[in-house]
Amino acid sequence: MFKMISLKQKMKGPPNIRGQGKEGSFASRRGVHSWRMDIRKNGQLYLFLIPAVVSVFLFNYLPMYGVQIAFKDFRPAEGIWGSRWVGWKWFERFFDSYQFQEIISNTLILSVLLLICSFPVPIIFALIVNQYREGWFKRVLQTISYAPHFISTVVMVGMVVLFLSPSAGLYGTVVRIFGGEPVNLMGEASLFRPIYILSDIWQHTGWDSIIYLAALSSISQDLYDAARVDGAGRLKRIIHIEIPALRDTVVVLLILRLGNIMSMGFEKTYLMQNNLNLSTSEIIATYVYKIGLTGTPQYSYSAAIGLFNSVVNVILIVAFNSISKKINGAGLW
Repeated sequence: MFKMISLKQKMKGPPNIRGQGKEGSFASRRGVHSWRMDIRKNGQLYLFLIPAVVSVFLFNYLPMYGVQIAFKDFRPAEGIWGSRWVGWKWFERFFDSYQFQEIISNTLILSVLLLICSFPVPIIFALIVNQYREGWFKRVLQTISYAPHFISTVVMVGMVVLFLSPSAGLYGTVVRIFGGEPVNLMGEASLFRPIYILSDIWQHTGWDSIIYLAALSSISQDLYDAARVDGAGRLKRIIHIEIPALRDTVVVLLILRLGNIMSMGFEKTYLMQNNLNLSTSEIIATYVYKIGLTGTPQYSYSAAIGLFNSVVNVILIVAFNSISKKINGAGLW
């Protein structure tokens, strides 16, 4: 009898596998059905998303086709495919150049100082603004702090140069009123980084604080009421309610900033550069521009430097995201 039962089971096949097949096909059909229902329900939102997706594909992914010139001796007359492969030649040239250490150190020092000095300021500003109730003073304060963000980089650098001019600027005028002799601050290599960082804080603090204010606005009023009942003052409410509410937002934005630590803004740095402060103002972005587009263009060499910079940024953002997830349990993915 047992032999007959086992023989029937073999003829029918493993029941659990057959069952899994039905469940798997049902799950796949259900997934396709829910996906179609989601498109029908949110079709207008997907239509709004299409231009952004197309834009990212055209301007971020499609140009990656040209990255191969970093490994070739690119000549425009021969085209990308016709140019000769040279392997790691341009990377080795950059690593062996006498400017490598100076450019990397300038980029890292300026990026790290900017991160340390400018990243906490919008958080502190958001905590201060959040202490004021809705009224004219809060609206005026926010408007004044947001306004510099909408000034173009060219105009902003022009304002900085004009203010710090030793001959006709505000700085030169004030120094002469007090009997001093103004110096050319923009020509001092040691002052390039402080001027850059202070102008960046002035321009972006208000705008960067918006996301922190949005996070603070989501805090339940019941927490504030309970804290007041327990006798917590304003400082204790900030420490025990508002700062913990900002933690996840701060972590995500910090990871993004750390991942782009090698990518300093080209326009502002290039516009503030001159022959006197070049020893501290020459960074990767400006060096790539000068090598690749000015004088005798070296397309392959500049592409190799840019690719090296991008790879370092990717490694940094993945590493910092992993560290953040292990420490705080929060990250970008």
